[in-house]
Amino acid sequence: EFFVYETGETIRARQRPIVIITSNNEKELPDAFLRRCFFHYIRFPDMETLQKIVDVHYPGIKQALVRAALMQFYEVREVPGLKKKPSTSEALDWIRLLVADDIAPEDLRTDPKNMLPRLHGALLKNEQDVHLFERLAFMARRQG
Repeated sequence: EFFVYETGETIRARQRPIVIITSNNEKELPDAFLRRCFFHYIRFPDMETLQKIVDVHYPGIKQALVRAALMQFYEVREVPGLKKKPSTSEALDWIRLLVADDIAPEDLRTDPKNMLPRLHGALLKNEQDVHLFERLAFMARRQG
């Protein structure tokens, strides 16, 4: 139910509404469909919230690895020019791979001369983004 301030009425649905939650920003939906929708934008989780999400999915995981992984994950998300920023799902998949490959937290520290994160295929799902990181690494090697 919802309250219409302009008319002072409370409207009750005869049937429960259909709720669709999506983060799909890639395809435009038709205007006629969008006019019938109510939008609520959910911000991407901050590091503390994402840490809690990781802890729920992987109880008992080494916290040093999670901290190091999330630091690098947020660094990747902040790279200007990314076509597709990695999502929460990709963070979870990447962390699972780091655990499976027994990657140590200190191995995740970013070397500017090799910008691609370990097991980057879980984070970078677009070839242009991989090339962007390769170009950034090339420029870092030339400068230093």
